[in-house]
Amino acid sequence: MAELLTPHGVALATRGLDLAGVLAAALQGGAIARTERLDLFGFVAVGVVSGLGGGLIRDTLLQHGTPVALTDVFYLPTALTGALIAFVISISQDAWDRLFTALDAAVIGFWAVAGAQKTLAAGLGWLPALLLGTITAVGGGALRDMMLRRVPAVLGGNALYASVAVVAAAITVVCSYAEQPTLGIVLGVTVALVLRLTAYKRGWGLPSGLDWQPRSRLAGALRRRWRGAPPAGDRPGRARGRSAGAARRLRFRGARPAPGTLRRKSAPAHPHDVEGENGTDGDGPPRRPVAG
Repeated sequence: MAELLTPHGVALATRGLDLAGVLAAALQGGAIARTERLDLFGFVAVGVVSGLGGGLIRDTLLQHGTPVALTDVFYLPTALTGALIAFVISISQDAWDRLFTALDAAVIGFWAVAGAQKTLAAGLGWLPALLLGTITAVGGGALRDMMLRRVPAVLGGNALYASVAVVAAAITVVCSYAEQPTLGIVLGVTVALVLRLTAYKRGWGLPSGLDWQPRSRLAGALRRRWRGAPPAGDRPGRARGRSAGAARRLRFRGARPAPGTLRRKSAPAHPHDVEGENGTDGDGPPRRPVAG
């Protein structure tokens, strides 16, 4: 236990967590490749991208030499092993779903802690450690989903995902600043696993969009102007009258009678009470004068 408290021991633990995340993410990518009915090359491609994508993004942003996935001889074989295991083993869809959830929780915990530890080891502060820990955890999955033309899971629509990575990275950073890096590793991974699995079972998630609107007078005036509504000073009756008249004009403007029909004026109630020119009624023939 004392050896884990040394910088070399923390580096070894970080490397082990990174490789565990690569294997879990490659298995996860293989599970998705199976649901998409891809061939062997598809399994390998999706598994490698899912397993190594987050670490490649992290190491590229850190700019501390070549990414470790290209220099360490264990990273690429580990990703290939995970993809091939998913290709060979055929289990039921329900079992894959349960395995997918467990692997997802494991990947978030392993990589969030590993990313935060590597960022702190590179001499950066706590905020870059939070950022790169989160990117390490969700970067590979986002690349995998975009590769398969799916909405990345990190953008929402599911249980807590990136939020769990932020919490795990924050725990690691706090414990590192308290000079307890080993406790941060263990606690970060454990909290990520428990929080992710609990959020999945209970359906916890972040709000997708708020319907709140400001209630001030200025905000109301801007909304009415944007929607084309009448000012607040107009009477409701006048506004309704104008809108109804405009609707009638739009409805009857340019209207024409149907072929073979004519518009006829309605006949008066008493035809003999209304006379036209030349002694005619409104609709009838000319009337003969009555002899006196």
